[in-house]
Amino acid sequence: MTSDRHIVDIITRHAPRDGTFECRLPGVKLIRCSHPTVPMPVIYEPTLCLVAQGRKQAMLGQSAFIYDKSRYLIASVDLPVMGSVIEASAEEPYLCMQLDLDTVELAELAIRYPSKSPGESRPPAGLLLNETNPGVLDAAARLLSLLDTPDDINAIAPLALREILYRLLTGPGGDVVRHMAQAGTHLHQIARAIVWIRSHFREACPIETAAEIAGMSRSTFHAHFKAITLMSPLEFRAELRLQEARRLMLSEGLDAATAGFQVGYSSPSQFSREYVRVFGMPPSKHANLLRHRADDRQVQGTAVS
Repeated sequence: MTSDRHIVDIITRHAPRDGTFECRLPGVKLIRCSHPTVPMPVIYEPTLCLVAQGRKQAMLGQSAFIYDKSRYLIASVDLPVMGSVIEASAEEPYLCMQLDLDTVELAELAIRYPSKSPGESRPPAGLLLNETNPGVLDAAARLLSLLDTPDDINAIAPLALREILYRLLTGPGGDVVRHMAQAGTHLHQIARAIVWIRSHFREACPIETAAEIAGMSRSTFHAHFKAITLMSPLEFRAELRLQEARRLMLSEGLDAATAGFQVGYSSPSQFSREYVRVFGMPPSKHANLLRHRADDRQVQGTAVS
């Protein structure tokens, strides 16, 4: 069995229904979805997304990143994106292995195996698509196969995880992965500021403070931030606010005005304008639509069962 079919077989067995599944492999999640989905807001933390079957799209600002079994996706910093499965069916569901990237391990590998090409003069983008090569695929298959021999996980999983990181670091696009591991790079500096913005997005989040945390002048910070996240710092903060407001309306039943206020908007009209810009309709209408869709799925699931 080829590595890609082996991965399909393993994920199919260990993710037996739609959803995201934790597993015994450290930092690994298995994802299965049997139908295309509407765009959903999510934070991509430093992660490898390796698709075994189907296709997914991640929208970062106005840029679309489409990945499938021929292309894997790497998120190098925390990014708010709109993700949607765009190719899946009951017969051939979307199947994906998601791996948290260990920057400490990457840093050690980056020192031991230095780059043979000159470093980039400009900061890399926070999302990267790379061709799925046999080295990464074979290493992933060896890692996932440990789910069938769980007694071997403690001894062998660290070796398989290290091989995957090594393949990412030394393969095409490895310079981006190397930036993640090295203190002092622009990517690393912006990552520090992103962590601060994520913790303070409900507040004013002065750009000067974020720039100081990154160790840059305001103009340099703005340029590098936009190059990496494809958004300005204020647009980035707005994405975080709107994602949280959407969650508050759906999960906690808050009305639009209260949700907007809780995430930092003092003006309901500004909240509504920005919400329409991102989600395409006013917040109350969008929340009601999503609630109805969730109710319909629950009814359908009950009917099937």
